[in-house]
Amino acid sequence: MNKKGKKWLIAIVIIIMFLICAVLGGGAYLVKFALRPYDDVVRKNAQSYEYMFNEYPFLKPWVDSLTHANALKDTFIINRDGIWLHGYYVKAAQPTHKTATIVHGYTDNGLRMLMIGYLYSKDLGYNILLPDLHYQGESGGSAIQMGWKDRLDVMQWMNLANNLFKDSVDTQMVVHGISMGGATTMMVSGDPQPSFTKCFVEDCGYTSAWDEFEYQLKSDFHLPPFPLMYVADWICNKKYGWGFKEASSLNQVRKCSYPMLFIHGGDDHYVPTEMVYTLYDAKSEPKELWIAPGAAHAKSYRDHKEEYTLRVKNFVDKYIN
Repeated sequence: MNKKGKKWLIAIVIIIMFLICAVLGGGAYLVKFALRPYDDVVRKNAQSYEYMFNEYPFLKPWVDSLTHANALKDTFIINRDGIWLHGYYVKAAQPTHKTATIVHGYTDNGLRMLMIGYLYSKDLGYNILLPDLHYQGESGGSAIQMGWKDRLDVMQWMNLANNLFKDSVDTQMVVHGISMGGATTMMVSGDPQPSFTKCFVEDCGYTSAWDEFEYQLKSDFHLPPFPLMYVADWICNKKYGWGFKEASSLNQVRKCSYPMLFIHGGDDHYVPTEMVYTLYDAKSEPKELWIAPGAAHAKSYRDHKEEYTLRVKNFVDKYIN
């Protein structure tokens, strides 16, 4: 090879190495952006009460009454990886076996599900448990798990709730999640269930972590999935032990034989409304679907409080009594 040819070869090698480094760096950035989007201070609960009372003013007197009675209590579990996870629970005003485990969304925490806690506790008379998922709220952990590993933690929380609230017999339990919590709920539903599980309510969950990230990559950054998504998926597998396609609500809901109510905002452009139809079609009976007219992402309860409450009540009353 002549001198000029060697120069071209070196230039090509340098360009290829640069592109590889750029793609690896881009993939690592996407994993950090998606799964570790904030620092340890921001992710705590400091502003959660203020946000919730502004968004749902009726919550403040209820929470004040719980606080005065020392009824809103903290609890903890240690998950299978030895990580301390935190949650809140409230026993029903009157003893009951009816229990709701309520699962929050992406970058949220248990307190940001107090409106659904109000629905079950105040309106329906249930015991409630509101866990902080891995790396969120007051829980430990290294990164958001997009529901996949969270499903195993939620199963632990469900067993804790049963032990907290049962008297002489097991509770009867509904699991209700919103957004990533809705996806987590569906991921839980596809695994073998304890005898006390009776039904599930999922609100605006995605079909899979891959589908949601691909949608966000296109809508926010105007980029195709190849190559960054594939590299990010590989990095996530190596670093956290799970993959974006593996974290599939769709695959899990196909295996679910328990009753499920699907809720989705009709104007959801964060987890697009179309996803719920795919999920609903994949689920065997019994199942129900409600599209909340005009509601944006995770706003179906806020925008349609009375109808949301009635639809949830009518659904859970069929299976919990």
